[in-house]
Amino acid sequence: MPVLFITDALIFFLVFMVSCFILYARRHEHLRAPWRQVVRSPLAMSSAVILAAYILVGLLDSIHFHPRMPAAGSDEIINSTEIMSLLDVVTGPLRTRNEKTYSSPLASHLYAKEIIELPDGSQIRDYPRLLYGGAHLSAPEAGKRQDILQRVFSGLLLGSTLSGLFFGIFVLLSGRAGRVSFTAEAMAIIRRRKAIPWHAILLTLALLVITASVTIVLASEYHVLGTDKVGQDVLYQSLKSIRTGLVIGTLTTLVMLPFAIMLGLMAGYFRGWVDDVIQYLYTTLNSIPGVLLIAASILILQVYIANHADEFTSIEHRADMRLLFLCIILGITSWTGLCRMLRGETLKLREIDYVQAAQAFGVGNTTIMLRHLLPNVMHIVMISIVLDFSGLVLAEAVLSYINIGVDPTMHSWGNMINSARLEMAREPIVWWSLTAAFLFMFVLVLAANLFSDAVRDAFDPRIRTGFE
Repeated sequence: MPVLFITDALIFFLVFMVSCFILYARRHEHLRAPWRQVVRSPLAMSSAVILAAYILVGLLDSIHFHPRMPAAGSDEIINSTEIMSLLDVVTGPLRTRNEKTYSSPLASHLYAKEIIELPDGSQIRDYPRLLYGGAHLSAPEAGKRQDILQRVFSGLLLGSTLSGLFFGIFVLLSGRAGRVSFTAEAMAIIRRRKAIPWHAILLTLALLVITASVTIVLASEYHVLGTDKVGQDVLYQSLKSIRTGLVIGTLTTLVMLPFAIMLGLMAGYFRGWVDDVIQYLYTTLNSIPGVLLIAASILILQVYIANHADEFTSIEHRADMRLLFLCIILGITSWTGLCRMLRGETLKLREIDYVQAAQAFGVGNTTIMLRHLLPNVMHIVMISIVLDFSGLVLAEAVLSYINIGVDPTMHSWGNMINSARLEMAREPIVWWSLTAAFLFMFVLVLAANLFSDAVRDAFDPRIRTGFE
């Protein structure tokens, strides 16, 4: 039985809007030309492949349902009260194979010593064996290293085979489309003679496939990134946190853009008292400490949830509502910068001849703003969207670290970092939760920043025309 959270609906609505924008941009040369420049950048396309992998994981984690299960004491199949996603199904072993407590990456024993009772009744203090990690080994001390190396080699072989197969199919189809031989098409890609940097795209995709293959082979018998305090797999937590980071980075933009675009255009076009009111509004909002405003809003939401517990049928619905509310608050507090830039650009554009001519012919103000001003400020909007994404992902981590971010029951990199505070003070230190959250966040933010740099260079008219 499918379950639709509010954030799920907004995510797929955003995917629909992006698809519509792609179709619209393909029909307009002024939008197609900058995107052609982005597509021709090897670094941008490599970053796009990485972002696509993150988006795929996020979409799989946004399709929720109640799994079917047999009823107790009968053969009837009923819907479980548990809510799962397609990502939970794909990563089933990671989700269900929980240990007792901490274990380091690729370990076969717990991280702390405990009192173990031997078969003869005597007791010793030693590291207990894990229930799942390395359980297939009869003597981990002697055979674990060799087993890990064999699995890494098998993963490399599997990933290389899949990558080579995909490369061959792609070259074959591309060669047929261009009516050239397989060898000629392959050499054109390898020697970077294609307009689109397929060499960068395919190489990045191959690295992702090989990394995923090695991880899958290792994860079948080990906890690749270790386990946390309650024995849950850290790799599973990191993958589940991708959706939260993407939701914060994208849905906040949906909230921010209408305020920024509408008020920015109105302030620059109408000027006068309208400009004064809008400037007063965003100046006042900027004067309020954002963290305090978010903390107060989250506290209000918590009070509402506590007083209306019957409206939230599950913990997941409560966590989803808090995530949505956090996106709304972040959007309300982050539209002011873009609004100020759009106001300044509109003040300049309203004095251009074609806008003056439209006013002289009696064209309505709304039509002028939508048909003449908005298309000419879209490069600023595009640049702002891609640049703000990484900042919003990092903001979630900071807010969760101070306990005003997403719900503690929801997987997020911020919650992983927050829980790692006490782990870092242990002896010996538990470092892998913080490291895993850092690596996943670092790769996402780095790819987003590199891609946004290419978008900025393509859409900024001053850079395109060579003027500063």
